[in-house]
Amino acid sequence: MSDDTKTPESASTGPETKPVTDWATDYDIFDPNYVENPFPIWDELRQRCPVAHSDRWGGSILPTRYEDVYAIAHDIEQYPSGGGIAVVPLLPPPDGEAASAPTGPALPQGVPPISADPPLHTWTRRLILPTLSPGRVREYEPYTRELCRRLASEIAQDGQGDGAAGYAQQIPVRVIGHLLGVPEEMAPTFTEWVRDVLEFAYDEERRTRGIQGILGYLHEAIAQRRATPHNDYLTKLLESEHEGKPITDDVVRGMCALLLIAGIDTTWSSIGATIWHLATHPDDRDRLIAEPELMPTAIEEFLRAYAPVTMARRLPDGGEYNGCPIGAGERILMNFPGANRDPEVFDEPDRVILDRQQNRHLAFGAGIHRCAGSNLARMELRVAVEEWLAAMPKFEIADPAGVTWAGGQVRGPRTLPIRVS
Repeated sequence: MSDDTKTPESASTGPETKPVTDWATDYDIFDPNYVENPFPIWDELRQRCPVAHSDRWGGSILPTRYEDVYAIAHDIEQYPSGGGIAVVPLLPPPDGEAASAPTGPALPQGVPPISADPPLHTWTRRLILPTLSPGRVREYEPYTRELCRRLASEIAQDGQGDGAAGYAQQIPVRVIGHLLGVPEEMAPTFTEWVRDVLEFAYDEERRTRGIQGILGYLHEAIAQRRATPHNDYLTKLLESEHEGKPITDDVVRGMCALLLIAGIDTTWSSIGATIWHLATHPDDRDRLIAEPELMPTAIEEFLRAYAPVTMARRLPDGGEYNGCPIGAGERILMNFPGANRDPEVFDEPDRVILDRQQNRHLAFGAGIHRCAGSNLARMELRVAVEEWLAAMPKFEIADPAGVTWAGGQVRGPRTLPIRVS
């Protein structure tokens, strides 16, 4: 058990914007204070203004209570995904937006199933689930374990390394690439593309590069698979049918783009945050090594405490939530990390309790859009922790000032200097 009100001493730099003076009416998820330590901000808002509003980045509302986030995630009639669900809130709608929002290319309208409402959501999700089922995920574990063991051993042998860039960020991109049939040597390129789309969405040039890179690669890969089928997820999609007809290239491309964007940065952020926690909380690290049977509940607790993702649904015509108006084109930020720290639902929410028994966290979302890749993410996180601890039972942060975190809608370490002790 440990106290987690402390946060890293350094956070990554986001876009330069004016300082926030009132979090209830002018929050900014890229503000350095929010990136570095959002927990007291959420605590304040739950008491003073549980559903905050901001005009920044095109306008949005930010619920901070579990019950509100849970309700919004389930209410697909009032808050549908077909109006434009965003992995980042800064991708502008086709008809333009506030002057503060960037312009340029956006992801295709279809990154189903997450961007879709039924019936498109229903049948595209059904196509994804077999590839991400518990049984199939067990088939991916040997590859994942060998990869983690190799990466961890390199850091252990050197006596130091970067637990984020050199470990956490290397795992999901290669695992997802393995499913898609992407050569492992392309992992650094995909890593940069995903960071461009998620972490640097406010930078038009970088966002454009990332989107065009991903879609361009998938366009060529689809043509290659049609000519020469492979034993991979992309080929299986191309061989699939809906109502007796092959699914279109646009849908295939969107589903693969979703797997890349939603399955890489999110999982490496969870892995990196967990490594950071174990480096800064040696009692938890030692207990997990001494009691490996705690791993299942510990993984769920790390997911709760360091949930990385805040999703967004855009309402083209506006609306309201419990009397809080939502302007046309504004977004609802489904604050899953904030919900996971709600004291009305979780005892001692700011403490990591490795054997926490009641843990209905929302790290993977809720409702029909709950993350289809949760089995894969759990496996990657568990194997990454197991192999790291096996290679390095004793380790610590080498330079606290060198720790940087990315924020916005996906929060996790980007640099994590580790010293083997």
